[in-house]
Amino acid sequence: MEKPPPQVFTIEGINALIPRLSELVAVQLDRRSFIESKLRHLADITGEVPDAVALMPDDTPAVADLKRELMIRIDEYQIGWKDLEAMGAVLKDARMGLLDFYGTIEGKMVWLCWKYGEAEVSHYHALDEGFAARKELRTSIRQRLLN
Repeated sequence: MEKPPPQVFTIEGINALIPRLSELVAVQLDRRSFIESKLRHLADITGEVPDAVALMPDDTPAVADLKRELMIRIDEYQIGWKDLEAMGAVLKDARMGLLDFYGTIEGKMVWLCWKYGEAEVSHYHALDEGFAARKELRTSIRQRLLN
C-alpha cells in the first residue's frame, strides 16, 4: 500500500496551529518530565534503569504499581505525539518540542521548522538537513510566501 503524499503547509497554516501546538507540546514535555522522574524513582528502588518497563513475577507490590503507572503514562505520551503527527507535524526532537512541517520555498520542498516557545514559524531547512542547518525566513522570502 502506497503512503499518501505528505501534507504541505504554508507559514500561515502552521502559525494558525501554534496556539494548539503550544498547548499539546507543553503537555508532552510535562509528561516526559513526569516519566523521567518516575524512571529515576524506579531505578532508585531496583538499583538499575530498566531497558523496558515490564511487569516481572518477582516485582514487589510497590515496583509493580510504579511500573503499571509508568506503562500508562508512556502510552499517553506516545499517543500524544501521534496526535500531533496527525495534525501534519513531524516530530524531530521530543526533548525540546521541535516539530517540522513540509512546506515549499521557491519551488523546493523544505521543512518549515517550529520549536516549542516560538511565537511563529521563522525558520526552515532542507529536507536532508537538521535543526543545526535551519535558516531564518528572511522578510523577502516571507513576503513572497504570504502573497
